[in-house]
Order: sequence, then C-alpha cells, then structure tokens
Amino acid sequence: MDAQSDNRSDFGELSPYRIYSKNEWSRLRADTPLTLTEVELEELRGLNEQVSIAEVEQIYLPLSRLLNLYVAATQGLYSATQEFLGGGEHKVPYIIGMAGSVAVGKSTTARILQALLSRWPDHPKVDLVPTDGFLLPNVELEEQNILNRKGFPESYDLPALLRFLSAIKAGKRNVEAPVYSHLHYDVMPGKTIRIDQPDVLIVEGLTVLQTGKPPRDGKAVPYVSDFFDFSIYIDASVDILREWYVERFYSLRHTAFSNPKSYFHRYASLSDDEASETANGIWESINLANLRENVLPTRQRADLILRKGDNHEIGSVALRKL
Repeated sequence: MDAQSDNRSDFGELSPYRIYSKNEWSRLRADTPLTLTEVELEELRGLNEQVSIAEVEQIYLPLSRLLNLYVAATQGLYSATQEFLGGGEHKVPYIIGMAGSVAVGKSTTARILQALLSRWPDHPKVDLVPTDGFLLPNVELEEQNILNRKGFPESYDLPALLRFLSAIKAGKRNVEAPVYSHLHYDVMPGKTIRIDQPDVLIVEGLTVLQTGKPPRDGKAVPYVSDFFDFSIYIDASVDILREWYVERFYSLRHTAFSNPKSYFHRYASLSDDEASETANGIWESINLANLRENVLPTRQRADLILRKGDNHEIGSVALRKL
C-alpha cells in the first residue's frame, strides 16, 4: 500500500486534504534550485535528526516553492487592499505557524525552511521565533504548582504571545520576544530577540494551532493561529514519537545533560536501564498526555501536514484543498 492510500485511512474519504506520496510531491519542485549545501544542512539538523540532502530536494524544495507563491500572492492582495482603502504603506510579514509533538523535529524543519525561504529573492529576510520563550518563568510555574505541566497551554504567557504577534502583524519595528534556555530549563531574564519587519516569520511551538470553545456571548477571542497566513503540522505515530524521545534522552545524557550547569545534570549519570525508565516515565506522564490532550487534536487545523515514518523521513504530504 502506498503512502497516499495509507493516509486516506487517517483523513477519511471526504478529507479536506489532497495527499501526496514523496514521489508525487517531489515532482512539484519543478526547476527550483537547490540552494543548501550538505555542510549547511549539518548545522541545521537537530539532535538525532537524519534529514538528508535528498529529502531537502524531495520535500523541502517543493514546499519552499509553494510558500514562495503564497507569499507573493499575499503581498499582492495586501497591496490591492491598501490601494482600495487608501491606507499608508507599511510592511506586514507573512507568518507561518509550525506545530507538532515533542521530539518530532519541529525545530529542524523550521530552520531548514528558514534557510530555503531566505534565498528566494522576493523575501530575503526570514526570522524564526520558538514559542518556548513565552513559557512562564519556572518560579511562576512553581507558584501555580504546574511546573510538571510545562508545555501545556496553561504554562504559557498567552497574552504576551498574542501582543507579540499583534505587533508583528501591525508592521511594527523591533518587536522583542523573550528567550528560553534549554540548558537552564527556564526563560532567561532580560534576554530577548528583536524581530524587525521580516518578510516572513516562522513561529514554532507545540500548541500554536490550538483554539478554545467559542464564547457564548459572541465576543472576539483571539487565538495564536489567527495571526498565521499558513500553518504546518509535523506528524508521526505515537509509538514512533516515544521511541524518538527516549533516543534523544539517551543522547542528551552524554551531551547537554553532562554540563554541570544543566537543569537536568542529575540525569547524566543514569545507567541505560535507569535512563529508559526515566525517559519513558516523563514521556508517559507529560509529553504523551499533552500530545493527546492539546497537540494532536490541532492537526486537522493545519494547511499542510508532513507525515514522518520510523526512519525520520517524511513519507507523505497532505495539503489542504483550496
């Protein structure tokens, strides 16, 4: 059974998506040139990620071509609207949202797309903002007794994230976003990144496609995804995600966890059996719970779904029908 027919069982006969196998999708690259070298790709890969140049050619180049067309069309629509309204000219970034589980490879995908999109001549300034920076500081999470729910929707400073995206969409300059340290497992006080009117902004996070129940009184309730022009969900089976998370935990014991300054330094000395028990326990109680409650239910809200197999490779692409 090919990837296309296999995915029909996931999305149903009346799916709003058109499903492409890897070979079908790769043909949509057309004549898009490969602008990324193996050396550059190596710098973009995350821990245990196995993205190859071949996959960049087959999956990411067609995607960058599609997004380039969408950006150009949106810019044209904006110019026409401004002419109609007689408004002033100001730059409005095209915002791409990217969601998916822990360990699925969101950060690597975001970095590769950022590199490829920045090499299209019509939108050379492409920025990337992870929503980790908008997590509440550990001291606040501890006060609310939800430190063990970091990454769940309630652990984010949602008003701050919405203000940030609103300022970006308003075309404001030098908009600041907080910085998160995975080494310290906390938001870094006083540290920010500055986003200054990019052509494209990629916003990457676990639950960026989540919504809530609409208010009964009909009042407007903004969601993070309201600010997105295009959204991507990176998908994989639950069993595969667990395996990748445990593998990454093993690798971190000998890398980031070995740093005495690491919040998780206590895990560096675990035996293989202890590491397996710890990693599976964290996955089950935190990451799997969040995936089932808050992340996976947002998959069908994405404009495009990248489906990964057990070898980390993207086997099929689902694109929402227009």
